[in-house]
Formats: sequence, C-alpha cells, structure tokens
Amino acid sequence: MKVFIAFAGTAVLSAGTAYADCSYPTPPDHIPDGNTATLQEMVEGQKAVKEYDKAINAYVACIQLERNDSVGKLAKPGEKPTPEQKKAMDDIERVEVQKHNAAIDQLQSVADRFNEQVKVYKAKTAEKSKG
Repeated sequence: MKVFIAFAGTAVLSAGTAYADCSYPTPPDHIPDGNTATLQEMVEGQKAVKEYDKAINAYVACIQLERNDSVGKLAKPGEKPTPEQKKAMDDIERVEVQKHNAAIDQLQSVADRFNEQVKVYKAKTAEKSKG
C-alpha cells in the first residue's frame, strides 16, 4: 500500500512534466497608454492582447490534456478507483483548476487594462475632433 501511495504522489508531482509544452504564456510586454498612444500603437496593443488570449487558451487546453493523461495513468477505465487513487486524482484535479483559474485571471487582468486604455484613447480622440 505504501508503494502505491508513493506512486500516486509521484504521479501528482510529475503531472507538470507530462506535457513539456504546457509553458505558461507571458503577458504582453507593453499595454499602450491611451493618453499618448497613436492609433498604430493601439492596434499593435490589441494584436498583442489577442495573441496572449490565444496563448492562454492553448495553455488551458494543454493543462487539461495533462490532467486527463495523469488521471488516466492512475486508474483503468471502468474500474472504481481505490481511495488512494481517488485522492491522487482529486489532487491532480485541484492543481489543474488552480493553474486554469490563475491563467484566466491573468488574461482578464491584461484585457481589462487594455480595455481601459482603449476608453482613454477614444475619449482623447473624441476631444480632439471637437476642438
């Protein structure tokens, strides 16, 4: 039994290495300042945010595959998992959910910051067109 618990623990710890390409994407280096940015800079900022969105979605899909693979190695399909297997599966699920939520929260933060600068940019250009 101790051997299986050690195996289950190893499966949880090695879950991150199952898919080496599940690297966490880096957010855009720069969000343009709506007060000073040109239209071209705003467009480039939008492209960077869209690319980041794609990268986060690919990362989330990858960690889901990683989770499925790790869980699949613990118990055979159709068989009821042992309590140790169930705990290991729950641990794998918990880690995947934490990674998923952190990635989505970061994406939302980047999108919110960019959208705020779009509002500032639009307000600035509306002021210029009035004057």
